[in-house]
Amino acid sequence: MSDYAAPILYAVVIWWFLTGAILWLNHRPRRTHAWSFGATTVALAAALWVVAWSAGEESEAGAYAAFTAALIVWGWQEMAFYMGYLAGPRRTPGSATARGLARFGAAAATNLWHEAAIILGALAIAWLTAGCPNRMALWTYLVLWGMNLSARLNLFLGVRNLNAEFLPEHLRYLGSFFRRAPMNALFPVAMILATGFLLVLLHPAVTESASAFKRSGHTMMATLMALAILEHGFLMLPLPSAALWGWGLPARRPGADAAP
Repeated sequence: MSDYAAPILYAVVIWWFLTGAILWLNHRPRRTHAWSFGATTVALAAALWVVAWSAGEESEAGAYAAFTAALIVWGWQEMAFYMGYLAGPRRTPGSATARGLARFGAAAATNLWHEAAIILGALAIAWLTAGCPNRMALWTYLVLWGMNLSARLNLFLGVRNLNAEFLPEHLRYLGSFFRRAPMNALFPVAMILATGFLLVLLHPAVTESASAFKRSGHTMMATLMALAILEHGFLMLPLPSAALWGWGLPARRPGADAAP
């Protein structure tokens, strides 16, 4: 069991810390964002170099390096979006009367450049790891992308907890595309699929013949998937999820999480 404790703890701690750090930087005054994003871009370049290096390292160290590098690449994507550098052509609230495809199209326009950047990031990691024995950076990135997309679709369709306090001031208009509802049709499907994928990720880590590389790498990816499932649960359960990153969020304002 001790062989699994270290990768589980590592995945939980780095997920918690990087999420909080990104929230803290995004909620800093706008004049600080250029410096923060510049430093993160340097980290992105270093992370892509680590992705390329670790791709040939079928070892425990290679698994940790690939996993960490993928998280940093994803962190850059989140910073670019939440700081407003790569969001979308629409920067205004949605219409209260829009329904169906019109509402979806308006919502999609708020993060179009973000989605394009995510796709380019996936292609870059796929290219850097093509034909190599260690592609855990790619799978980690795809887990983050898939679960992030699922969370945003669920917010659009309707959830109990909107977590609008996570949005920085300059992106408050995004809250107009969130919907409060006790349940939506996508949520149970997303949870079932995510749980199934969690088991797929975990299986190579628990077989008797698992190497240290597979045991550590797949345990970290499965832990990340479990954390993403937990975050989905926060969307529906009456739990104070924002308290996990209280140090990264500004003081709450009255009505900050009210439904738009």
